[in-house]
Amino acid sequence: MVSFNNDWDELLKNEFTKDYYLKLRQTLINEYRTQRIFPGMYDIFNALKYTSYEDVRCVIIGQDPYHGEGQAHGLSFSVRKGIAPPPSLINIFKEIREDVGIDNLGKHGELTKWAKEGVLLLNSVLTVRANQARSHHGIGWENFTTDVIQLLNKREKPMVFMLWGGDAKTKQQYITNPAHLVLKAAHPSPLSAYNGFFGCRHFSKANQFLREKGLGEIDWSIE
Repeated sequence: MVSFNNDWDELLKNEFTKDYYLKLRQTLINEYRTQRIFPGMYDIFNALKYTSYEDVRCVIIGQDPYHGEGQAHGLSFSVRKGIAPPPSLINIFKEIREDVGIDNLGKHGELTKWAKEGVLLLNSVLTVRANQARSHHGIGWENFTTDVIQLLNKREKPMVFMLWGGDAKTKQQYITNPAHLVLKAAHPSPLSAYNGFFGCRHFSKANQFLREKGLGEIDWSIE
């Protein structure tokens, strides 16, 4: 049984007995036994462990974890200290610098501080085979993360959803509560960042919304 040690335990307690999840679990047992899978099995649910349901102020939805050695650790777009920030994360830092004047470039790529500030760094798919992007799409994770999004949508206290790229935007249909703010842009990868991610100003827009709702701004620095 998965334990988050926060309010997600109660909210998701029935999720792990559903048919789709039982099938997903068996698939993952076999995958971890026979393949190189990222992140490590104890890091799969870090996004939910680091950011409780009640504390969420902003949701950044990624696609699937980084598939390079040592990169993924359960938070979308984040890598551990000591691992070079991938291009998508560098582009996120560039937009933050232009938008709110905080310069995270040249430091590290670990976003744990954001998670502890109420930024839920959730991938649509929570595992991946080494060096095989999107290799775990369609095995059941989409059901799980959609249910997480629907639970967040039900919450009365406002939050911001940042949907970057096609995979993330598919979640918009589950965000129907007018209390929340939905921000959409291109994915920050080098292939698409110039098609609408750069200049989106999501970080200042999120803070303006949170400030107006009396929920306090997010410090987008990483140190």
